[in-house]
Amino acid sequence: MITKEQVIEAHNKWGDGIVKIGSLRNDREKCVIVAKEFIERLYSYDFGKVLFKPTRASDIQFRFSKDGALSYFIGGDSNYPEDDGFAINPWFNVRFENEEIILEDEQAISMGNIYFTTPDKKIVKVEFTFGYKLFNGELKIFLQHSSVPYKKITSK
Repeated sequence: MITKEQVIEAHNKWGDGIVKIGSLRNDREKCVIVAKEFIERLYSYDFGKVLFKPTRASDIQFRFSKDGALSYFIGGDSNYPEDDGFAINPWFNVRFENEEIILEDEQAISMGNIYFTTPDKKIVKVEFTFGYKLFNGELKIFLQHSSVPYKKITSK
């Protein structure tokens, strides 16, 4: 059975990984290595389908492959020309605030907000839903949907 603590730990690993990738933005070779390890370690692409809808993707909205995820995080893949590398902004800190976590045997789903802090202390809020499954004792992401909060459009 997956525990709430395991989900929170998985969130923290994801946030720490994003910060680490961003810290390497000026060393492309190391950045690629760390980003690939991040995806390998945290996502379940090797075990089945991953449903990944990144925050800043509109032309190719869904990423069902490791290459698609890698491009989103670090950019540079001509198959995904809109990607400028979300993880290489860089981010100084990443903090999850769960609204709810559902735990079911070997699967968990969490929903809430992620707060990304820039080096100049600006906060970027992103809404998220992450789904985790247990593989060989490790939580892996099989579902990730993130988006910017809705802003009402007013007409004059």
